[in-house]
Amino acid sequence: MWSDEVDRVLAQGRILLDGDLGADPIETIRSTRADFQAVEAKVSFLRRIIQGRLDIVEADRRRRREGGPADLHALVDDLPRILADGPRRGEGSGRLPASVLPPDDDALTAELEAAFGPEGAAGVPALDDSALDALITRLKALEAGASRRRQELFDGIDRLGSELVRRYRSGEASSLDQPNRQMSPAPSRTAP
Repeated sequence: MWSDEVDRVLAQGRILLDGDLGADPIETIRSTRADFQAVEAKVSFLRRIIQGRLDIVEADRRRRREGGPADLHALVDDLPRILADGPRRGEGSGRLPASVLPPDDDALTAELEAAFGPEGAAGVPALDDSALDALITRLKALEAGASRRRQELFDGIDRLGSELVRRYRSGEASSLDQPNRQMSPAPSRTAP
């Protein structure tokens, strides 16, 4: 489950973060920050998926309350408008996502799929009002949990990043200290 990976990375990072960061090797700080960033990217992706599903379910509830049809075709026809409304106001950290590509993690959305039900969005119109409200409650709880865990990861990323900046500014570290990265040579251009 996604939260297990968050727990693992936070537990490993807490050992470092609760100690004296200034005494740790720069490679350890960089590596730990990279681990936090990788897991944060997964949690951010999951959170965006949850928010999209929540938008779909809440739109169906609004449609019902306004007397509109509660059928799959109406929901599908309305999806472009529902999903194009933009980000939820007042939510999020204001940080851009590290990646827009889905993470390679099949288990990432298992909890969401369990909360949403086996039918997915196709089953929403068939839910009665109380089941729809219960689904919204489950999705909001899942989104709140992902947001909370994401913030914990950001806090670690920020502290580790601050330590790296401090070392660069003080001269304790240099960008030249980074591990060698193999770069592929640029393709040669030959005249036609």
